[in-house]
Amino acid sequence: MVTGQQPQERILVVEDDEDIRDLIAGQLRMEHYAVSTASGLGEMRSVLGAEAIDLVILDLNLPDGDGLSLCRELRAEGVETAIIMVTARGSAVDRVLGLELGADDYLTKPFEPRELLA
Repeated sequence: MVTGQQPQERILVVEDDEDIRDLIAGQLRMEHYAVSTASGLGEMRSVLGAEAIDLVILDLNLPDGDGLSLCRELRAEGVETAIIMVTARGSAVDRVLGLELGADDYLTKPFEPRELLA
């Protein structure tokens, strides 16, 4: 049976700050995205191994590693999942480095939730 619904895009929010993680995940769920969350790189790898993810929203400063290094590793492994880096690091050098290492976009905290949705 054809329902006419588009498949739900799967988003993984990787953020160690629980309040920020819940805020981002809640906003995305209100927009009808299927959202998983992780508080660090270990949890992120577990989710990526268990679920098909379309987009990773990745904080750079995590308790168990650096998001920049992880982004570079994922791209070297051939992972093509879209990655948006979200961080308090707002300098042009940080943004350029993030994009050069394979991020598809880069948002600086604090950001407007509508900016992320765009």
